Amino acid sequence: MVVKKQFSIWTHTKIFVTVLVGAFLNAVALNYFLIPAGVYASGITGAAQLVSNILSDFTLIHISTGILILLFNLPVVILGWLKVGRSFTMYSFISVLLMSLFLEILPVIAKTNDILLYSVFGGVIAAVGIGITLRVGASTGGLDIIAMVLSRMKDKPVGIYFFIINAIIIATAGAIYGWDKALYTLVSLYASTRVIDAIHTRHQKLTAMIVTKKSEELKDAIHARMVRGITVVPAKGAFSNEQKEMMMIVITRYELYELELIVKNVDPKAFTNIVQTTAVFGFFRKD
Repeated sequence: MVVKKQFSIWTHTKIFVTVLVGAFLNAVALNYFLIPAGVYASGITGAAQLVSNILSDFTLIHISTGILILLFNLPVVILGWLKVGRSFTMYSFISVLLMSLFLEILPVIAKTNDILLYSVFGGVIAAVGIGITLRVGASTGGLDIIAMVLSRMKDKPVGIYFFIINAIIIATAGAIYGWDKALYTLVSLYASTRVIDAIHTRHQKLTAMIVTKKSEELKDAIHARMVRGITVVPAKGAFSNEQKEMMMIVITRYELYELELIVKNVDPKAFTNIVQTTAVFGFFRKD
């Protein structure tokens, strides 16, 4: 019963519409701002931009950024489907597919003389699209899925992987097309990161502390949908003197929306506090 409520038609519709809007915003950011200015996005999207430019400028092959984004994400989506879960991966792939479609439909506007303005606005618009997508438990594909796989399998920090691929993109773009474009890319990435942090969360891992009178039902529902260990401790309401239990669970930022749905469906009156988790020692998956 819980699972059926959790994945109602309204829930699917809300997620799909949000993913659709997020994909459109990302396409607008690329075709109307970043690509005309010669500025690169982060992660696999930026890699697709760079490869598309190199192929067009130095070979007779032309493959659009939208097509390359889709191609680069296919193996990542397969990995996510096998290692992460169907819901997260399915909506992430829909996001990638829609963004590729919008990139093919929307025209690339003429170049601008104000590259800095386009870098900032492009980064901000893309970040809004990414942020709202993350808020409904999906992603824009690429490194987000890889981060999810690593956090579930190895409990490894993923920041270094994001840094390495972005550093490669910036260094390659700087070496081939000039270091001014590389510096503008840094400006765009900084603006994008700050906006994503404001809309969603900057932290890769979060700790949820849930005070509830339905701990057994909630524990079963969480374990049915998430691969996370839970610690349960006795709790007592200071005002009501009611006996309750507090459930403590460490999750990744990509699982926050799913946990919110589960808690609302099982115990709408539960009190949930989400706090930053700086580090985790040992496994935080269920055995």
